[in-house]
Amino acid sequence: MKKIATLLLLLSFSSYSSAADSFKVCWSIYVGWMPWGYGDEQKIVDKWAEKYDIDIDVVQINDYVESINQYTTGAFDACAMTNMDALTIPAAGGVDSTALIVGDFSNGNDGVVLKGSDSLADIKGQRVNLVELSVSHYLLARALDSVGMSESDVTVVNTSDADLVAVYPTNGVSSVVTWNPLLSEIVGMPGASKVFDSSKIPGEIIDLMVVNTEVLEQNPALGKALTGAWYEIMATMSDSGAKGTAARTAMASASGTDLAGYESQLASTQMFYQPTNAVSFTHSDDLKATMQNVAEFSFEHGLLGEGAADAGFIGIETPAGLYGNQNNIKLRFNPTYMQMAADGKL
Repeated sequence: MKKIATLLLLLSFSSYSSAADSFKVCWSIYVGWMPWGYGDEQKIVDKWAEKYDIDIDVVQINDYVESINQYTTGAFDACAMTNMDALTIPAAGGVDSTALIVGDFSNGNDGVVLKGSDSLADIKGQRVNLVELSVSHYLLARALDSVGMSESDVTVVNTSDADLVAVYPTNGVSSVVTWNPLLSEIVGMPGASKVFDSSKIPGEIIDLMVVNTEVLEQNPALGKALTGAWYEIMATMSDSGAKGTAARTAMASASGTDLAGYESQLASTQMFYQPTNAVSFTHSDDLKATMQNVAEFSFEHGLLGEGAADAGFIGIETPAGLYGNQNNIKLRFNPTYMQMAADGKL
């Protein structure tokens, strides 16, 4: 399992000990992370990096979990990932990480798809293909709970996100759980029905730009540059005129769809185009409650590390308070830089 292998790889992780002027950021294909590719291509990230006299290399990685593994082992200073994966990979692996930017939450972009049935109840007894121990696994657990079932009622088949679209039409595959744009491709296939999605659990699957806490503390310029670039991209992307259409079209093409397809994915994503909205979400009591739910799921599945005695083994710091062990804080939701953007201080 990649997440367990990550813990072994951490033996080679080197701690950052001084300020730097060159940084690496990774991201993978997802509706809410396409802005990073656009910002790189349009030199928006470069512009903000130059403003703070640093260099930022933005790298696309095709395998989502692998991108987080590489961040965890120190190959990257920052990485786009979900709240659950931030907890169960880098934080569980001992890497103190900070959610620098809360970009959006999935509001239908993650879903459960059945072949030949439009009833979630029919999933009982099936083999379910998904990226094991990812947010898709979490969504499956929440879906099963909604119809009085548990994971013991199905068999999870670990499948790379790079392979899910290809395996769905094959014989023997009857159900999958995945995210967009893969979800849209699969739902468009004959006999496919989306029977549960993240709109049923709004605000629980959160998309972040996560930065190594030590790197961020020693290099606030990185936080300022990434946040400044992000909200410039958001302003362009959300523009109602030709400028916004061109940006969204470019993001659509880069993700393998057209403008209509990409905008359909955006419709099931609660994007925080304005930093004030992201700050408010981060300050909410709901975020702390969500992270407790995620931690409990993660503990039940053995994702918090061999030494975890309970769901609160890892401290999760939010503006609304701390969940878990105050002596082992490894995941921090810090709205400082988003607030700077909201205040026009970047």
